[in-house]
Amino acid sequence: MKRANEFAKQYLRDLKTVLDKLPLDAVEQMVAIIEAAYAQGRQIFIIGNGGSAATASHMMNDLCRGTLGHNPDKQGSSRWPRFRAISLTDNVPLMTAWANDTDYSRVFSEPLKNLAGRGDVLIAISASGNSPNVIVAVEAAKQMGLQVVGLAGFGGGELAKLADVAIVVSSDEYGPVEDVHMILDHIITRYLYEKLKEAHANG
Repeated sequence: MKRANEFAKQYLRDLKTVLDKLPLDAVEQMVAIIEAAYAQGRQIFIIGNGGSAATASHMMNDLCRGTLGHNPDKQGSSRWPRFRAISLTDNVPLMTAWANDTDYSRVFSEPLKNLAGRGDVLIAISASGNSPNVIVAVEAAKQMGLQVVGLAGFGGGELAKLADVAIVVSSDEYGPVEDVHMILDHIITRYLYEKLKEAHANG
C-alpha cells in the first residue's frame, strides 16, 4: 500500500484529469435553466442519496444563502430577489413515511407531487445515474412539466437519458464523481452570485 501522501498525489492527479474532461457546454445549459427559473419565480428542487443527498442539501444552501453574498443586512434582507430552492432530502419524516407506507423508490416523487408545479426545475444527483428513487422522481417531474437537470457519473445511466440537460462526470469512482458534483455546485452558485452582484451594482 502506498503512503498516504503518495495516495493523495495520485488521487489529485486523477481528479484533475476528470475535471479537465468536464462538459462545460452542459454546465452553461444548466446555468441557463436555473437562471430562467429564477427570473420566472419558479422553484428548484434537488434530490440525491447518500453522498449525493449531502450535495443536494449543500446546493440548496448555496442557492438560497450563498447567492446573497456574505454581508446581507442585520434583518436578513438582500439586494435582489432570492432563489427558491428546496432539497427534498431534508424532510426525514416525510421521506420515511413514504418509504414505510409504500416503498423507498417513491421518497422523492411523492413529495414532488405536493410541492412542484409546471415550469419548476428538478436537479437530480446520482453518481451511478441509476438510483431507482431518483429515476422515479425524474419520470414524475417530466410528467408534471418540470425541467430536469441530471448530475451523474459512471456513463450517465438512465438519468442522462431522461434529463433535459445532463452533466456526466467522466469517472467510474464515487469519490471523484461526488467531488466534481460539489465543485459544480460552487462554480454555479458563485457565478450566479457574481452575476447578480454585477447587475445590481450597475442598475
